[in-house]
Amino acid sequence: MPPITDVVKNLIIINVLIYFTVTLTPVGSIIPDLKLYFPLDTVNFKPYQLITHMFMHASPGHLFFNMLMLYFLGPYVEKYAGPKQFLILYLLSGVGAFLAHIGIQYYQYSSLGVNLFPPAVGASGAIMGVVIAFTALFPNVKLFLLFPPIPIKAKYLGIGYVLIDLFSGIGNFQPGVANFAHLGGALVGFLLTYFWIKRRKW
Repeated sequence: MPPITDVVKNLIIINVLIYFTVTLTPVGSIIPDLKLYFPLDTVNFKPYQLITHMFMHASPGHLFFNMLMLYFLGPYVEKYAGPKQFLILYLLSGVGAFLAHIGIQYYQYSSLGVNLFPPAVGASGAIMGVVIAFTALFPNVKLFLLFPPIPIKAKYLGIGYVLIDLFSGIGNFQPGVANFAHLGGALVGFLLTYFWIKRRKW
């Protein structure tokens, strides 16, 4: 893999610092709620949560695996796209994730009269955008999975992630996991890569 790139490095540092500041220090108790609440929840929702929730994580494992994916795949995408374009891809994938998440929340709220989703946290939607960008740019590159430890072409890994999130979201097989947010991030990552980043190279 290429050396870690500037934007990837800074994103990892920011995510790690925010997590440990909020969860392990007294400062966390005075920081406003950074999780993303349902926008119709007028008591808890704040506009800044649309960005801040992307830098919050539910657990050390949640943080670790998101940053691991960013560390291994992000530098390739940043090197291809450029730092500015990569940061835009990352942030807009996160925006696409929360739009998908909120859309599903609104559907549940309007059809059932109840909000079934807890507040959203995590960079998973942005990370999915980066993962799908990688698979679109380097579809035939072989990656080695951790579980199980086998090689797989990037394009099949991307398809697999999307299918898992799709079926898990429809069947509600992973309660508490924002599967549709992952899909929103993946969609934005693909569209930006295919219609913007790749075309800039032509």
